[in-house]
Amino acid sequence: MYLLRLALASLANRRFTAFLTAFAIALSVCLLLAVERVRTEARASFASTISGTDLIVGARSGSVNLLLYSVFRIGNATNNIRWDSFEHYANDRRVKWAIPISLGDSHRGYRVMGTTQAYFEHYQYGHRQNLELSQGRAFASDPFEVVLGAEVAEALHYKLGDKLVLAHGVAAISLVKHDDKPFTVVGVLKRTGTPVDRTLHISLGGMEAIHIDWHNGVPARGNGRISADQARNMDLTPTAITAFMLGLNSKVATFSLQREINEFRSEPLLAILPGVALQELWSLMGTAEQALFVVSLFVVLTGLIGMLTAILTSLNERRREMAILRSVGARPWHIAGLLVLEAFALALAGIGAGLGLLYLGIAAAQGYVQANYGLYLPLALPSSHEWTLLAIILGAALLMGSIPAWRAYRQSLADGLSIHL
Repeated sequence: MYLLRLALASLANRRFTAFLTAFAIALSVCLLLAVERVRTEARASFASTISGTDLIVGARSGSVNLLLYSVFRIGNATNNIRWDSFEHYANDRRVKWAIPISLGDSHRGYRVMGTTQAYFEHYQYGHRQNLELSQGRAFASDPFEVVLGAEVAEALHYKLGDKLVLAHGVAAISLVKHDDKPFTVVGVLKRTGTPVDRTLHISLGGMEAIHIDWHNGVPARGNGRISADQARNMDLTPTAITAFMLGLNSKVATFSLQREINEFRSEPLLAILPGVALQELWSLMGTAEQALFVVSLFVVLTGLIGMLTAILTSLNERRREMAILRSVGARPWHIAGLLVLEAFALALAGIGAGLGLLYLGIAAAQGYVQANYGLYLPLALPSSHEWTLLAIILGAALLMGSIPAWRAYRQSLADGLSIHL
């Protein structure tokens, strides 16, 4: 105990250097734990981008590609699928609900998705959370109504009743616009932290209406054009869609229905399990995730090396102090223990301060991060994995503290009392 008091007194005597050393360790520990929490929550948030959906069905391609364009609005489908194929499985006795998806248009860089009322009733994200409207209502019978994701409404400053024009294709700048058929904003969804926030939602009828006078990817000219009022009175049942989502009455039927869809003879289809595809996609990003973790480990190592440097630098200045301790009866292992305890105290103070900085940062940024990135960072005690990391840091500090301790142990009494010019 007296060695610990002596170590603390010695650090207090060099309080400014000790403070900077502990602060450097605190910053590195805070960064490591912050990266670890963000990694953990990002993985959980990524996995919960879509929940409650048993199968996603699209044209035959790859599972990751289908997941990317149907859920994340990234990339494009290799082909559309026929409407009667969707109806075939939507009416299957094993299917509880079905959500059709039609993609291919955009508005100022944001994707447009055509769907039905079933999307607002059955689509879930996170821990089986349903979509909710912050303003207005979902689209109804009029095909030219649009419901905006939260990010779209905020970034483009749209409000209920505003008119907007959709563009053909998904490029940020499109030269072909459906300006003869404007849409009216009737609702804005609450923020979800998922791709839903970056999507404009219209009805399948609306998607069909803006393309009803198009032929071979080119809009009609002159008398061949169909106005919005004319389109409202026409049959707007789609002939093809991009993909659809299925919720089943029983999870037991998932694999049998998936196999049946993949072997569908009328047209080549692909059915995927969202959870499996999400894990596959996450594994592709695992290298970047691990690289971030390794970088934060090196930052911690840098902080510990800074502590080692500070203690080693002070050794020459403290040789007389140590020699005096030896002269009053301190043994060599007392001197070595003193330096190990100093390293331990610095590391422990740094870890404690790092935890404090972490919780202050989470408390300050929790709402902003959840609202803008969909990541919920809990103010919870460190997990067992985090405790393990902190124990490793403390062990590494003790190991590094043994280096100056060994050097001090080797110094002789005579060398410490002599004055070198």
